[in-house]
Amino acid sequence: MAKRTTESDQAAKQPEPSVQADSSGTGPDNPPISPVLEENLDQIRTRLGNSPDLIFRTYELINRTVRVAAVYMIGITDREIVDVFISHAMSFESLNDDERLAQTPEAVFAYIKENALSIGKEKLVQDINGLLEALLSGDTIILVNGLNEAVSGSTCGGEVRPVSEAVTQVAIRGSKESFTETISTNIALVRKIIKNPDLWTETMKLGDITHTDITIMYIRGIADEETIKVFKQKLKEIQVDSVLESGYIEQIIEDNKYSPFPTLYNTERPDSVAGNLLDGRIAIFVDGTPFVLIAPTTFFMFFHTVEDYYQRYDISTLIRLLRFLCLLISLYGPAIFVAALNFHQEMIPTPLLINLASQREGVPFPAFVEAILMEVTFEIIREAGVRMPSPIGQTVSIIGGLVLGTAAVQAGIVSPAMVIVVSLTGISSFATPAFNMALSIRMLRFVIMVIAAFMGLYGIAIFTIMLIAHMCSLRSLGVPYMSPMGPFVPENQKDTFIRSPVHFMKTRSRLKRNNKPGSDSGKSGTKRKAYGR
Repeated sequence: MAKRTTESDQAAKQPEPSVQADSSGTGPDNPPISPVLEENLDQIRTRLGNSPDLIFRTYELINRTVRVAAVYMIGITDREIVDVFISHAMSFESLNDDERLAQTPEAVFAYIKENALSIGKEKLVQDINGLLEALLSGDTIILVNGLNEAVSGSTCGGEVRPVSEAVTQVAIRGSKESFTETISTNIALVRKIIKNPDLWTETMKLGDITHTDITIMYIRGIADEETIKVFKQKLKEIQVDSVLESGYIEQIIEDNKYSPFPTLYNTERPDSVAGNLLDGRIAIFVDGTPFVLIAPTTFFMFFHTVEDYYQRYDISTLIRLLRFLCLLISLYGPAIFVAALNFHQEMIPTPLLINLASQREGVPFPAFVEAILMEVTFEIIREAGVRMPSPIGQTVSIIGGLVLGTAAVQAGIVSPAMVIVVSLTGISSFATPAFNMALSIRMLRFVIMVIAAFMGLYGIAIFTIMLIAHMCSLRSLGVPYMSPMGPFVPENQKDTFIRSPVHFMKTRSRLKRNNKPGSDSGKSGTKRKAYGR
């Protein structure tokens, strides 16, 4: 039996400046594992700065002739799995006394490696950087004195947030599960929905310092191979120190980094990811965040919800059209009101114009300044409500809006009609399902208001043409952003502005890449349409 002699959770030496990891091979910045056990333990202590969460267990095996050490970090490992891994890897109960005496360090290491393999995922490590990376990923390392390699076993664990209900994408009908900050849990949630061997995943690490785990997921045979190849190449070209959230990747791989419109979709719902995978898209999981990226993306995806495919087609179509109406109101509402008051009074019915004029009597500001003040005030109230604790955040937003709006009208700073327009605009912006798209609309609203104040409806029309032209020029992994409207794809119209009945949606939507006119992404026309985006 193995005899445990010491256990230490911190080093006795002073830390030295850390060396930048280099995984390209052994060298001055990445020394190989030493055959001397104490040198390896000292190297680990030094590189990790005598960290108090670093645990060393040393053992003397085979009548104290072979020294072995187990190293792991508390907090990111599961202590129970660690104990099972170590005890099983160093179990020599199956050997008799003569076989134990005949064991050399090499034989002991081979025996440990064989036992560790039966526990679960294990690998051999031959350099210090690889050893440290395994430790910081939650693995347990076993070193044998006299050997210049180590065994790494997967024992990651620690405290994690359980699967709960989605916060930013509330489920009206369907699954209530949402992703967590643990990438393995998130992948399992999708696999629980799509039980198919063609659901493939590929993992890599990004961030020279953080070494964040990134996993891309797609369905082989449905996702376009060229799109997958292009996306992998984009990820490999990323050179950053850290990836703390999926937004880092989103900003780096966007085709047009100066566009106000998001070209990647993010969601925290597993059923939404599953539906997009069935449509031939790619999912990007990032360890440490519950938000999964979806690519390629089109503009109309941001106004579709999972519930559209769970409800009857007539109800879903009505709600979807209502969202697009809210888009127009939130984008153009204040701008059209300002343009009509300043330049196009003849378009307003006479009784209404007289009423508006009487309301503005005594208001010291022009309509444009009045609208800007109200919009800025509304944005301040909304941001304050978001940042405050949830139990009182909504209360503060409602009470603040009522009090400030009433007080501003009574003080003669703004007119009641302007309060109505700004309130309707703000409420309409909440109807946009995707938060990042709603932010873009809020930002563009101010730009349109400025143009309307100086050029009226003509300026709004010119800006709208320029905006549509810009959107038509955008690409998401080579797929036109305004597809299926530009370019126009007739067979995809059944699930754009409306949601056709189930018996009409027998083929998968086509995602045409820009560099291959007429080519399709996925097997269009052969499999049934996916539901659950």
